[in-house]
Amino acid sequence: MLSKIGQRFPVEPWEPGPPFETLVHTILSQNTNDRNSDAAMKKLRKRYRITPRTLSRANIGTLISCIRSAGLYTLKAPRIIEVSRIIHRKYNGSLSSILKLPYPEAKGKLMEMPGVGPKTADIVLAFNAKHPIIPVDTHIARVTKRLGIAQRKAGYEEIRTSLEELIPGPNRISLHLSIIEFGRNICKAPRPKCEICPVNNTCPSSSL
Repeated sequence: MLSKIGQRFPVEPWEPGPPFETLVHTILSQNTNDRNSDAAMKKLRKRYRITPRTLSRANIGTLISCIRSAGLYTLKAPRIIEVSRIIHRKYNGSLSSILKLPYPEAKGKLMEMPGVGPKTADIVLAFNAKHPIIPVDTHIARVTKRLGIAQRKAGYEEIRTSLEELIPGPNRISLHLSIIEFGRNICKAPRPKCEICPVNNTCPSSSL
């Protein structure tokens, strides 16, 4: 099933920017869509250098005005400032020492920071540190459960490991992106388009 999704929605993995930029952008992307988080990141870049030192000293009101389009700005702004302070003071302004650690340790270090959950940590570790993992967003969680790959009540880590058991390491990032596109365009949350789904004949949740 997953190979058919990859064939129908081929997506080339994007080349990430610096790890700290990926982290900030991913925090902005929480609970919003790409258009809103991209707009916030673009405005943030115009106002600040995206470094831990600079953002650790940012005025919170100015920061909020930059990231307002991403939503939840009263939560995200102080989190970005605090994460920047931690990285600046504790890690000498760089994530490199964390990204060199084995996956479980690196993830644990990132998740010690405010506003950094498993998905946010995994995106940085998958794209910047090149760990062969599959970050799980709402689209991937929904698709995985509908396809019967994970149980309906499965949590983040169970979904991730269920997918990784089926997908070879070198294919995980590209299929991660393909499943997201499939979830956005076919396997939608309120009204999935089962009639044009490439895996409707094997999907246990198909309405056909």
